[in-house]
Amino acid sequence: MTSLAALKSKSTQSEEWRMRVDLAAAFRIAAQMNWHEGVANHFSLAVSPDGKKFLMNPKWRHFSRISASEILLLDTDDPDTMTRPDAPDVSAWCIHGAIHACLPHARCILHLHPTYATAIATLEDPEIKPIDQNTARFYNRAAYDSGFEGMAVSMDEGRRLAALLGNKKILVMGNHGVLVAAKTVAEAFDDMYYLERACQTLVLAYSTGRELNVMSEKVAEQTAREWDDFAASAFSHFDELKRSLDQHDLSYAQ
Repeated sequence: MTSLAALKSKSTQSEEWRMRVDLAAAFRIAAQMNWHEGVANHFSLAVSPDGKKFLMNPKWRHFSRISASEILLLDTDDPDTMTRPDAPDVSAWCIHGAIHACLPHARCILHLHPTYATAIATLEDPEIKPIDQNTARFYNRAAYDSGFEGMAVSMDEGRRLAALLGNKKILVMGNHGVLVAAKTVAEAFDDMYYLERACQTLVLAYSTGRELNVMSEKVAEQTAREWDDFAASAFSHFDELKRSLDQHDLSYAQ
């Protein structure tokens, strides 16, 4: 069995390797949290300044089995990507490839269909109403897509989603799921964690059949900005989750 010390020594060899390990950890932890869906859904992480070279999970590999060494390194400018034996999933290539090409600031992209966030995305009004601290975190910071026309299997669809996301960090994809974009794996994972928690609260509040107590615009915006003051906690959150993962299974870092 590979020791933690040996894996950490390997991780110092290159920045790309450290990024691979973080992304692999994100897959494993997402599976533990039951955010995954079969062998679908994808995470990606840019490794070049322009965002066009990025890491992404291999086609149809379960999140719980992904390790750092098998994550794909892709290039949006490579026309032969989808003709190779190890080609990524077509919808992943169309969504992540297009967003990385169009939005260099979207360094880490997590696209999932988690239970509560997806439930909110299916509503006629999928807005994340600011009814508590977690939901207020996303006030004026999420974009909403109401143009679902089937699975994303064209680069045009990916570019459409990129245009909708713009400079926001959250895209609630109507009739589909959610997408988070951030500078790092830790920040993207933290956003996804709180997004799913926020949507769980919203689903439960809706289920009472009672009227929501929605914050005023002033209070909601103030709360969202106060979340920004705690942004550094994302790194501690992700580090703690990785330490827990280390105690049970180090294979993600191989």
